[in-house]
Formats: sequence, structure tokens, C-alpha cells
Amino acid sequence: MSLNYPNFIWSVADLLRGSFKAHQYGDIILPFTVLRRLDCVLAPTKEQVLAAVKEGRAQGVPVSRGLLKHKAGHALSFWNTSRFDLGKLLGDPDNLAQNLLAYIDAFSADVKDIFINYKLEERVAELDAADLLLLVTKKFAGVDLSPGAVPNEEMGHIFEELIRKFAEASNETAGEHFTPRDVIELMADLVLAPDKEELAKPNIVRSIYDPAAGTGGMLSIAEDRILSLNRTARLRLAGQEVNPQSYAICKADLIVKGQAADAIVLGDTLVADGYPDQTFSYCLSNPPFGVDWKKQRAQVAQEHELRGFAGRFGPGLPRVSDGAMLFLLHLVSKMSKPADGDRSGGRAAIVLNGSPLFTGGAGSGESAIRKWILDRDYLEAIIALPADMFYNTGIATYIWVLATAKSPERRGRVQLIDATGRGAKMRKSLGSKRNQLSAADTAWVVGQHAGFARDTPTSKVFAREEFYYRAITVERPLLDDAARPVRDSKGRLKADPKSRDTENVPWDQDVDAYFEREVKPFLPDAWIDKSKTKDGCEIPFTRHFHVYTPPRPLEEIDRDLDEVLGRIRHRLDQARR
Repeated sequence: MSLNYPNFIWSVADLLRGSFKAHQYGDIILPFTVLRRLDCVLAPTKEQVLAAVKEGRAQGVPVSRGLLKHKAGHALSFWNTSRFDLGKLLGDPDNLAQNLLAYIDAFSADVKDIFINYKLEERVAELDAADLLLLVTKKFAGVDLSPGAVPNEEMGHIFEELIRKFAEASNETAGEHFTPRDVIELMADLVLAPDKEELAKPNIVRSIYDPAAGTGGMLSIAEDRILSLNRTARLRLAGQEVNPQSYAICKADLIVKGQAADAIVLGDTLVADGYPDQTFSYCLSNPPFGVDWKKQRAQVAQEHELRGFAGRFGPGLPRVSDGAMLFLLHLVSKMSKPADGDRSGGRAAIVLNGSPLFTGGAGSGESAIRKWILDRDYLEAIIALPADMFYNTGIATYIWVLATAKSPERRGRVQLIDATGRGAKMRKSLGSKRNQLSAADTAWVVGQHAGFARDTPTSKVFAREEFYYRAITVERPLLDDAARPVRDSKGRLKADPKSRDTENVPWDQDVDAYFEREVKPFLPDAWIDKSKTKDGCEIPFTRHFHVYTPPRPLEEIDRDLDEVLGRIRHRLDQARR
């Protein structure tokens, strides 16, 4: 029976209990997990690296980064020049803290950055003061986290499980750190499926990007999906993450896989794009739901005003209470486009809650963003997910699938897929996550997406203009005390603000004809104030899948009432007796 790594590492908490509080466990266990992983990865080439360092010192010349990288292994971009590893550190327990910090400092700069963000030096001092450093180091030195024992994909599972456990223990939000694997797999398949033929070509080059990378789950799973189709594919992963701990885990995972050291950037994507002027083949993201962008407001508004459409936020700004649509605009800006020389364009999938579909009326920032995306024909499909799919929320969620170079049959059209009836209850809930998608569910959704040409009860296709409308302002005259219309000095009717109303006119209908047909018969004295007409755009997803249930016939209701009343009368008669 194989060792249960998450439970084994979690058992370290038993050592910490009493000296540390539950919300501090993750600050210690996660960086030590990363340290042990890197320790194991470097073990096979450790002696070659030390020999190169020794030779360089003997000759009085510094050892080049290129040589150290070569000695560490062609698939890796990091190394460690210390004579220590976790096992050897145990041989000198009296100087363990000093030697451990020296060992960490001997990593290449890109790996040291990981432990700086973990504040591992502070954790080592705390453990040493509590007389726990030796026990914790011994615990981790005893677990095999080498790639041979724990493949990269399984290591990702371990990271995710640990983060979830620590988030639950400290009442934090696990969903801020990572997205459930079944959701990511669906997103990746939706993005990759149309490109399967291209992806099968030998040595195909592709890039994958996530602007809210968390621990790197989306990047890793998309990479795994592509490599399962073509082992010769050459992939570049890139991401940005604002949480230092998640960034550290993601960076460690990517470095171990041989990705460039700068593959993951620490920082706020909305404030400072870590990849300016770069675009990618595939973009995946699960930005925060319903989180305000007050802290980023000054920088975002400045980019919107100064750079306009040359920047990321030209189409408009959503209300400050929810920044999800800013991530949507950012993701569109990072997709490869045919105009940039990429004939196949870029594809993206982003998870959003329901508000980006309809929040904001005509003239609002949200409406303007939706219309801009549809005007450019970037929106390919929206999939409604089952409820309770995420660790931190049970609200309705949707995957938006975007493409900058749609296939000919999809141009000018948008597909809506209702997958709310898929999925199955989990035997044990994980936070708010009670449902999960099976491989069959994922294949079903991808199949619905591929069969877009035919309408079904769960898949419908619309011309993009069907989501557009014009909001007209209907005015009625202001009346005096004698109920006569009031006119201004030029003889024009004055409008009564209290009687003012609006009507949404479908895009394909003439405004005047609509007004004469739908409004005038009921309000003969009304008119349109055309100076207030605004273009609008919303995607009423639920409405298109609503199944009308007719009311019960009156005869059936009367019959049931008579039956109930008969039983009541019978009981009253019995009570009187």
C-alpha cells in the first residue's frame, strides 16, 4: 500500500500543535514540502554540481551559471551549491538552524526567491526557539518526494490538498488559491479540443497563460493534456499570482518541470501586467468572484483613460464592487491574434459567476465590455456549470470560451450550453464543493460544444446581435392642476420625471416602429427622448433554457380543494360526536 503523502505531511502538524496555532501550520509545512521536493529533485546530480564548484574554487575562478545548470541537469533551471541536503543537516543538530539557512541560501537565485516569499528564515527561527526544528527537519528528510516516487501531477495534488486543509483549519478561503481539478480539466479540453490536429504535429510550439495562477493547477493540467496528445510538443508556461505563498508553490512546481525561472511573476495582474506586449496560444483563468477592485482603482482608471483601446481596459470599467470583468478584458488582451501573425489565433477559457452576463444596463461599463467582446466576435461559447462545484462558493458559475480566430461556421454566432444537470454528488463535501464532474461529464460538454450547429434542449446557438438592444427613454407630459399638459417657453411639452420609463428594443427592430406598436396604443401622449437612447448588451442565459410549466387546470385544483375540505368536514363531524 503506497504512502499517503498528504496525510503524512499533515502529521507534521502534530509536532507543531501546542507551540503554534492552526493558522500557522501552513506557513511551516508548505515551504518545507517545497524544500524537500527540490532537495529530492537535485539529489541525482548533487555530486556533479559540488565537483564543479570544488574545481572552480581550486582554480580561483567563479563557476558560471551555465555550467551549474548543465551539471544539475538539462531539464532543470536551478541548482544548489551547498554540501548539505536535508539528510546531512541532521548530522549536526547543534548547528541545524545555521546550516539549514546556509543550505537554502546556496540555491540559485530563482529558487531562493521562493523561500524569501515564504519567509522561511523567520519560520526556521520560530521552530528553533520552540525546539522543534530538528523534529520537523527529520520528519521531512524521511519522506521521498522525488519525481520517481511522486510524479509532477501527483505533486500538484499534494500541494492542492495541503492548501485546502490549511485553509479549512484557519477558516480561510481555499478557492482563493486553487480551482478544482475537474473544472480545470473541462476548461482545458474546451480550449484544446478544436486544435487537436494542430497539436498532433511534431515539435509543435504552444504557450499557456494564467493571470491568476494560484498554485499553477491550470498551467499544469493544460500542459499534461497537450503532452498526452503529443510528447514532442514544446510548451511555454506563464502566469502571474498575487498571493506570495501560492506564487512560491507555483514557481517551485514550474521550475521542477524545466520551465523558465521567470515563468511565474509575483504581483497584481490588474495593477501591473507581468507580461506586457506578450500574447499566448491558450489562456485559462479563474479570477476571484465578486471581489472589489478599490485598491487597484487608481491604476486601472489611469490605464483606461490614458491608454484607451491601446491598453487592456479601453472598452469600459465595471462597477468597483466586482473586478471579474477586468480579468476578462485582460485575458482577451493576452490572446494571440491573427493580426499579430498567428493564423490560428488564441483560445481562452475563464470561470465567472452570473453577474458578468447581465449586470449593468445600457450605457454601463459592464454592458459596453460585453458588446465590445461580441462586436469583435471573440465570444465562442458559455457553459453553465452545475451548482456547488467550487470550494468557496455555491453560486452559479459559468465558463466563457473565447477565440480570436473562430472557425467559419461559428463566426458571428455564440453557443450557450446548459450543463447544470451534469455532475454527481461527492461522497464527502470539500468546503462548498459538493458536486464533481466525471470524465464522462467532461466528454459530454466537449461533445455539445463540438456539435454546435444543431440546437438541443441543452445547447443553443444565437447570432451575436440577439444579445444587443437599444434602451429608449419614454417620456410623458407634465400636467398642471387642471390635468392639462405643461409647455415650455418655446411651446414644447415638458416631460414629467415621475412618469418617465424605459423600454429595451431588440437590436433588429426599428425603434420608431417598436414604439408605435408596443407603447403608443397604451400611452397615446408618450414620446421618445432620442437624446437618451443607449446601446446595451446582455446575455440572459437562464431565460433561454427556461422550460415553461403551465399552471394546473382549475378543475383539478377545485377537485383537490373539495377533497381536502371533505376530510376537514369529516373530522369536525367526528369531533362533535
